[in-house]
Amino acid sequence: MAATMTNGDASHAPIEVSFPLPKAPHTNIHLQLTNNGPNLVLFLTTATPDSASSAPLGSFVYAMPNRASPNETLSTPLYTHGGTLDFTTRLSKVLARKAGKPVYVGNSTSFASAGMGGTVEEEMEGFRRVVEVVMGLLEKEKAPSA
Repeated sequence: MAATMTNGDASHAPIEVSFPLPKAPHTNIHLQLTNNGPNLVLFLTTATPDSASSAPLGSFVYAMPNRASPNETLSTPLYTHGGTLDFTTRLSKVLARKAGKPVYVGNSTSFASAGMGGTVEEEMEGFRRVVEVVMGLLEKEKAPSA
């Protein structure tokens, strides 16, 4: 699942994970997840062996569950970058609904290096994989240590 995983001794230390895009094994999604108790903070980016050491800043979105209407998660963009806003908004809403708490998501991922150049299908596979990894990390965090 994860190529790298780090979690320090601090109670709310970030968890850092890297995994390949489903159809682009040379492109990794790097994520940093911090569970602050009442909220989650998630940062995402992609990297390839040829990419520069830094990625442009993407969108940053806040989302929270809607207690009055659970199927309508509330969100607001805090910083927008056209190419990443839709993905970031959708991801923050899904995570807020699944985790049941407010979520901050910063996203500078690019699917352009995926096998077919970043089609909708490739983006959705990446989206599903990110949700799966984040929810798995949260479940692992809840499980009692052996």
